[in-house]
Amino acid sequence: MAITGSSMVSCLGGLDETFEALLAGRSGVSPLRTGDPDKLNVHYAYSIDDAGAASKGTASGGPASTGRASTGTGLGTDPASNDEAGPRSAGRWLAHCVAEALRDAGVDPAERRVAVIVGTGLREHRAVEQWHGDGAELRLAQTHFTEAVRSVAPDVTEVHTLANACAASGYALALAVDLLELGEADAVVAAGCDTMTESMLTMIGRVGTTTADTVRPFDADRDGVLLGEGAVAVVVERTERTAKNRPALGLVRGVGVGCDAHHETAPDLAGIVATMRDAHRRAGVAPGEIGLVVAHGTATALNDPTEAAALVEAFGPDGPPVTGIKGAIGHTSGGAALMSVLVALKAMRSGVVPPVVGLRTPIPEAEKLALVNGQPLRARPRVAQVNAFGFGGVNAVTIVEAVDV
Repeated sequence: MAITGSSMVSCLGGLDETFEALLAGRSGVSPLRTGDPDKLNVHYAYSIDDAGAASKGTASGGPASTGRASTGTGLGTDPASNDEAGPRSAGRWLAHCVAEALRDAGVDPAERRVAVIVGTGLREHRAVEQWHGDGAELRLAQTHFTEAVRSVAPDVTEVHTLANACAASGYALALAVDLLELGEADAVVAAGCDTMTESMLTMIGRVGTTTADTVRPFDADRDGVLLGEGAVAVVVERTERTAKNRPALGLVRGVGVGCDAHHETAPDLAGIVATMRDAHRRAGVAPGEIGLVVAHGTATALNDPTEAAALVEAFGPDGPPVTGIKGAIGHTSGGAALMSVLVALKAMRSGVVPPVVGLRTPIPEAEKLALVNGQPLRARPRVAQVNAFGFGGVNAVTIVEAVDV
């Protein structure tokens, strides 16, 4: 299956801006502006500033000195922008990305059977919070993303919203591949989105005695995860049906999914390894053929050592280079998997793998990993693995391949 179009919005901007920031080691972290930081016990986050007004991020993964990080996308004047005077809606970012991805792919839902699958962690929970607390207008139908998608693509055949925590958009991609293989669609938009919510911030602020000022994946001094937000969409088509004048961005070799139900929040080594091996089997690749891993890398006490151990078990001590993106854009939940997929494809096309932003001293469990640390790595891998792990053992591992351009 071929990815023929894409779009994403993070706290650092679109894919190009986000990738440039990753290469430069810049972080989009800034002071929290959702809720009361003192009551939430969370003071920093990776928020999108729809006004497009301030910092482009800071070097070395530290907190921004200004209050906000610009999207760099012009969303402040776009119909998809969020206005804090009304409910803050992930659907607006989603609609923007779906429209841009379809345009990028040259796919018209009025002429072809196009389905849309949206992965999310909390759907429109922030809008629900604002409805409950501030009296903002909200209709029940808006908590599902059908209206948002059809506002920019009214002729799509179907829209499905699935809530699969931090692996949600990986699951959306897996289902997109299934629909195409079954002949149920000519093209599928796989997408993911989430926005900052006080409920999730409350949980982060209560799980430890201190909270992080930035995300430091696989770092010995990491203090935990911080939330990001945004949206991402990719158009997937059968390889033989892609337009000859529009080269694919990359190929989806296979997506392994699993739900080990080991624990409500703690990751399970065996479950993660099983999902990796399922992905390798579906993709028809051996571990030695994979030249890059984009890790889940949440900088939490449990994820990082478990993921590191799983990678060593799956690849051995001489595995491929490993990077991650959450140090730059935070944990974007529903969009995390597909954002990492786009970064992996961009790295393979450009021949430069970005470093893990925020990483200084790797944890002992990661000493056998080839972590990209400090500086970008010049390499041209042909096949990459993207990890996404969610609460309850909801895991998705994607294998993508570069294409010649």
